[in-house]
Amino acid sequence: MADMDQALQPPARLRELTSWQASKVSTLGARLTARHMPLSARAEFAVLAALEEYGPLSQAEIGRRLGLDRNDISGILNRLQDDHRIHRQPDPANRRRNVVTLTAAGRQHLEELQQHTDAVQAELLAGLDTAERRQLHSLLAKLLGSHQPQPA
Repeated sequence: MADMDQALQPPARLRELTSWQASKVSTLGARLTARHMPLSARAEFAVLAALEEYGPLSQAEIGRRLGLDRNDISGILNRLQDDHRIHRQPDPANRRRNVVTLTAAGRQHLEELQQHTDAVQAELLAGLDTAERRQLHSLLAKLLGSHQPQPA
């Protein structure tokens, strides 16, 4: 069995690269997330979280904050509006743009999606104890904070 594990190991030069490790963890996280949530729910989670944290936003601002194309945002917002999870109305200051707000149903849906994301995080970080999880989170936040912000 050890020989089989060794045969599947990438070269040490790769395993020693933090960027390679981070990429592998990201891929693993994406796979775990896909098992717990459909792609549409992941996009909805991001939009609802942005509205919860920042309050009413224009469609364009949501797209900029999340790094999503305006057509993608429009589709996500249409789904959320059809399910009464957001409310869109023309901006009184600029009738050509819409302001999006979170509804009570949207808050409830966000909490449901949060349960799925929490399950993913627990599975992803199962090999770490609580202190190690906090330390990893802190180090990643510090590292990301030392670079220009990137779209989500």
